[in-house]
Amino acid sequence: MSKTSTTSCGCHATADQLTASTDVALRRVLVIVLVINLVLFAGEFAVGAWIYSSGLQADALDSLGDASVYALSLYVVGRSLRWRAGAALFKGAIQAAFGLLVLVEVVRRLLGDVTPTAPVMAAAAAVALIANLSCFLLLNRYRDRDINLRSAWLCSRNDLVSNSGVIVAAGAVALVGNGLPDALIGALIATLFLHTSVRVLRDAWRQWRQPDPPKPTTCTPSTSTP
Repeated sequence: MSKTSTTSCGCHATADQLTASTDVALRRVLVIVLVINLVLFAGEFAVGAWIYSSGLQADALDSLGDASVYALSLYVVGRSLRWRAGAALFKGAIQAAFGLLVLVEVVRRLLGDVTPTAPVMAAAAAVALIANLSCFLLLNRYRDRDINLRSAWLCSRNDLVSNSGVIVAAGAVALVGNGLPDALIGALIATLFLHTSVRVLRDAWRQWRQPDPPKPTTCTPSTSTP
């Protein structure tokens, strides 16, 4: 009589293969959105400084914050739930810090009473809107995977609101002839940052305190005799 060796948990192996395949695709998406946001930061910040636009500079800082968020998300792909929750905590803190920085910049601009160049402001924000819409669509399928990726998706959603706000501000600046609408939009963007940071910090802290779920048992060969 010969004994035949089989594996008793082939389903775990299949699940591991699917997870690995998903992680490869996710890493590719995160690299793409990371590069997009670094380019947006450089372009928007330079244009914002050139035309004295608080809204554009706030949007540029948001892109830099998002780039750091995506880099951190890339680092923790495949790591434990606690690692991913810790990454989300850090992202929430980044969003809060940028929100406060933008508020300070808005006050400084108001005191200086500078009017940005509306057409350039609108054009830069429109380009950023198209780029961030691409990021949003790329991340959308992963938004419910865990708190880490949901926080990244929320950052991308905020970008769309921010870009749209800057375009509206540009139109208002052209209409009224002063920089007040730009400052108001900058303040609203900062408020959105702070609101998102509180939400992400709350959810991430809740998950960070939970223990990691047990890993699936490894496959062990079982023998059967015909």
